[in-house]
Amino acid sequence: MLESTADFRSEKESERNFGMRNFKYLNDIKDVLENECPGVVSCADLVVLSGRDGVAILGGPHFEVKTGRRDTRVRTTDKDADAYLLPHDAGVDAFLDTMAKLGINAPQAIALIGSHTVGRVHCVHLVSRLYPTVDPTLNASYAEYLKMRCPSPNPDPTALEYSRNDRGTPMIFDNNYYKNVIELKGLLRLDNALFLDPRTKPYVMRMAQDRDYFNEQFIAGMAILTEHNVLTGSEGEIRKNCQWVN
Repeated sequence: MLESTADFRSEKESERNFGMRNFKYLNDIKDVLENECPGVVSCADLVVLSGRDGVAILGGPHFEVKTGRRDTRVRTTDKDADAYLLPHDAGVDAFLDTMAKLGINAPQAIALIGSHTVGRVHCVHLVSRLYPTVDPTLNASYAEYLKMRCPSPNPDPTALEYSRNDRGTPMIFDNNYYKNVIELKGLLRLDNALFLDPRTKPYVMRMAQDRDYFNEQFIAGMAILTEHNVLTGSEGEIRKNCQWVN
């Protein structure tokens, strides 16, 4: 969440984080927290709690998360993000390997990616599947719809050119993501690949049919993900402003 400076390019500048927006709301929440209980709630906890509550507000499961994280003083850069985060066109092997390194197993990983049931993807990350030829793993009629959303192979990265992850229930945290990819209507290359790969297809099929199973695996995966490599105790700090170290 740190901002760039004259001699430092933050993680926000990484192409892997393209499309991340509205950090201002985290600062709004942080301002209220600092006014009520200064120096108590970290930005790291704020992100986890906001994510948890966002899922519940959109109709997904409510679940408990641990608190007590501290904020790092280390200024990780765009290059760190490039090395650590998956690209938008990652395949199943890279996805499962990355999740396994975090201690997240296959069904948990596939449930976490199901959070793509809400949100949207910028055309910058879609056009490689549409131009010059359509990705053969993409539903043909859906490809035509995406071409209407992204009519140019060279979209303006600063423009609001995007497609929603789920056209049916775009603001409901449900299991429609899996129903869409079964019809080969996933936006990113990984989405349809999870259905086409025999290692992951059974989980996609089950989560499409059983929302409770999806929720169960999602909660399990979130418990691991949100507790990975955290700072606690006297480590790090509690930032006063999420954009800057104290």
